[in-house]
Amino acid sequence: MKTSNPVLARLGQAAERERSAGYAPPGPYGAPGVPQQYPSQAGYPAGYPAAPPTVTPMSIDDVVVKTVTLLGILGVSAAAAWVLVPDALVGVAWIGAAVVGLVLGLIISFSRMANPALVVTYAVVEGIFVGMVSKAFERSYDGIVLQAVVASFGVFFVMAMLYKARVIRATPAFVKGLVAVMAGLFAVMLINLVLALFGVNTHLRDGSKLAIGFSLICIVVAALSFVLSFKEVEDGVRMGLPQRYSWVAAFGILVSLVWLYLELLRLLSYFQGDD
Repeated sequence: MKTSNPVLARLGQAAERERSAGYAPPGPYGAPGVPQQYPSQAGYPAGYPAAPPTVTPMSIDDVVVKTVTLLGILGVSAAAAWVLVPDALVGVAWIGAAVVGLVLGLIISFSRMANPALVVTYAVVEGIFVGMVSKAFERSYDGIVLQAVVASFGVFFVMAMLYKARVIRATPAFVKGLVAVMAGLFAVMLINLVLALFGVNTHLRDGSKLAIGFSLICIVVAALSFVLSFKEVEDGVRMGLPQRYSWVAAFGILVSLVWLYLELLRLLSYFQGDD
């Protein structure tokens, strides 16, 4: 089965080799094992190697369970940070968690390693970041966090239904275009952050009409990024990737949800007014 995602293609090939090569059980103290041999039967010659153990492929249910698990971990971590971190340290925890989360996210994204511990750690750190951001916004705008959470999951479920109904399709052109737009947006946000550190106001995050328009663009792109995640899950299941890769797929959905939530939180704040 062909896929437009080269990473998935390589993982699929690796999974096929894993299924077809066969593995012998390890010897004592981790020494390499010796493939089992069976006596001649049913026309097979003596010494025919044992059938390789079954590699359980990932399924949509696996991805759903992993995604819910990561969201639960993120929620608990965010709530704990909200309650336990003093107001005086909110900024420090916010910046620290953002930096650590960015590093972990880049490692997971570029290595594409199915490491559950690393993905769970990312969810914990990202939970601290989300908790601090949410606490800061809630102090200024009462009830805004609940509005952003409801809106985020609402958008997610709408995108899931649209993808399932094939209203939106992840064609190669769509994927390439969306990835290019996402890269451009992140570059703009990074440049804006650097300029802000030097006191330059680009008006992209100050509540102006330009800021509202920029947030709307980010929200649309964040919503469309779910299509990439759904396509990745669909291709992974079709190609029979090992079950452990469901953690990577769940990680992608979590990243999109967090980005969407933060952008909605910011957009809603523009219409709340100052206290």
